Amino acid sequence: MGELNIIVLGDGLLGNEIVKQTNWPYLSRKKDNINFTSPSTYFNSLSQYDTILNCIANTDTYSSEKDKHWDINYKYVVELARFCKKYDKKLVHISTGYIYANNKCVPSEEDVPVHAENWYSYTKLLGDAAVQLENKKNLVLRCIHKPTPFPYNKAWVDHYGNFDYVDVIAKLIIKCINGNKTGIYNIGTSHKNMYELAFITNKNVSKDFTPIMTPKNVSMNIDKLKELDNE
Repeated sequence: MGELNIIVLGDGLLGNEIVKQTNWPYLSRKKDNINFTSPSTYFNSLSQYDTILNCIANTDTYSSEKDKHWDINYKYVVELARFCKKYDKKLVHISTGYIYANNKCVPSEEDVPVHAENWYSYTKLLGDAAVQLENKKNLVLRCIHKPTPFPYNKAWVDHYGNFDYVDVIAKLIIKCINGNKTGIYNIGTSHKNMYELAFITNKNVSKDFTPIMTPKNVSMNIDKLKELDNE
């Protein structure tokens, strides 16, 4: 495989970390004054790239503003996926482990997601489906990342998953992209609760419990990701 011809969309917590680790070019609302809800206005800026890494999302997890989630997490993704299909580009789409929220097992990529009861999870799940339906060579990466060091005073002891710090998750994402993977991959590390993760970088953090709207379990099977170590 030759040098990757890729551009990153977005410079939020994850997008910024990926760019920091790779020095890949990127477009962002702040830097380039781009309105990501109108994809056709900036498609010309993507024409020279073979791979588009989409890190744009409405991550206001528990917001009840349906339209904002639909516009970014679904409608925008559909337009982007169709653009990539039309011009034979690979779309790498960042999704979320929250689509597995409240599961009663540890779901793999082949299982039917049981999403949380909010517009964020629902529209992210629909966006995943759109990316996969438009082109089988696309890549969907489901993950949950946290800022490092852990910035809050309290952390949940009853919230479990395969989440990790953003620098760790970014490395795993880059590995999948550089490996030219397609399909869906669950991206994460060992099973833990949020307090266990927080304590690694914040020894003063205190224990707390999840509010009622927060799922206690966002665990997922990462065996497929582990197989990359054997390649």
